[in-house]
Formats: sequence, C-alpha cells, structure tokens
Amino acid sequence: MQKSTFIVAVGAVAGLVCSLPAVAASPTAWASHSAEVTAKCSKASGLKDAKLVGSLIEYDDSVGYTAAVIAGTYPQPHMKNKPGKSLCLFDKRSRTAHAAPADDVK
Repeated sequence: MQKSTFIVAVGAVAGLVCSLPAVAASPTAWASHSAEVTAKCSKASGLKDAKLVGSLIEYDDSVGYTAAVIAGTYPQPHMKNKPGKSLCLFDKRSRTAHAAPADDVK
C-alpha cells in the first residue's frame, strides 16, 4: 500500500469514528447515580433526617464532581434539632462524598 493511500484510509476511518453518535448514560444509570450521590451526601452531611434540596448539580466529566445541597436537622443535643444545610461534593472517580456546613444557602 502506498503512503498516500494509507493516509487516506486512516483519515476515512478517523472520520467514521468521529461521526458515530455519543453514547449517553441510560435512565437507569442516571437514577442509580442520583441515588448513590443522595445517600452518600446525606451521610456525609451528618444531619438527621437528611434530604436532597432541589436537584443534583452535574459538572462536566473533566471536573469529575456532582454537587448537592442536603437539608436536615443537627443531631447534637445542644443544637436542639435546629435545621441545617450542607453543601456536598461527590467525587465521581473515587465515589466519595465530602460535605461542609452551608446554613446560609437559600
């Protein structure tokens, strides 16, 4: 095969690969991801009766995080069940959740 024919063939294959549709996650995969993030972020928040507020915030895959706002009540006796919020970042690569108090988030 001549060099120019080889280059044309490689270009054609590359063009076909680039024209294939992107593979999106299934609804089941999104539901599973949402359930995992909500459960892990609720636990990481340390709040009692923790629940997701609003929707998950999905960052681009290059960032690798999903954010969530979790609301519940503080479990410590001295807090007397005061309502609280937590901002949680879920690392998609390590599948871990990290939360910080966010009581001022509206």
